[in-house]
Amino acid sequence: MSRRSGILEFAVLGLLRESPMHGYELRKRLNTSLGIFRAFSYGTLYPCLKTLVANGWLIEEPGSSPAALPPTPGRAVAPASSLAGRRAKIVYRLTAEGREHFEELLSHTGPDSWEDEHFAARFAFFGQTEREVRMRVLEGRRSRLEERLEKMRASLARTRERLDDYTLELQRHGMESVEREVRWLNELIESERSGRDQRRSSPGSEAQQNTAGETDGLPRHRGDTPPDPSDDPSK
Repeated sequence: MSRRSGILEFAVLGLLRESPMHGYELRKRLNTSLGIFRAFSYGTLYPCLKTLVANGWLIEEPGSSPAALPPTPGRAVAPASSLAGRRAKIVYRLTAEGREHFEELLSHTGPDSWEDEHFAARFAFFGQTEREVRMRVLEGRRSRLEERLEKMRASLARTRERLDDYTLELQRHGMESVEREVRWLNELIESERSGRDQRRSSPGSEAQQNTAGETDGLPRHRGDTPPDPSDDPSK
């Protein structure tokens, strides 16, 4: 399985954990809610769905058949044979095994979860992720970007004299994009830590358990949006 198809499977399982959907609705959600998948087509999504069904993580269910529209002046009633020929949309539902598999994927905090596209998908489901896992993913992502930033600065120092003004500006823009995301991650990490410290110091906090869906650590009333990894022209 390629890294990109693995990310798609993760996102599909996460969306279907919220509610069953048919293929068109799934693709729409991937495009609108998870912008990293805006380039995906039906030709990519449906093989992924078939694989998840074959693995026992999804089941296919027939959706509601298209209802006949009531007759109105100027509109002919569709013949019954035409309506009967229309296929109901297939609805995809997460199985118990699929839910268990998705929760296992949510717990992963290795280097793959720090990469650009995988991190964006993971962050989209932080509301379903345990606090400690969120912290490890955020800190890993920050470490990866700090390494990238150091390499970019070293490269710019070596080649500055040989670059024309426009290429130099492009390099600076890439560095600024990475620096902006590092600042954003610092803020998120500090908010997660502050939320955890507040819970530990509050009365009766020992009785409170971390559960998936906690968002205490997310900064409130944020005016900015998560930086887009595609802004980095160094990749």
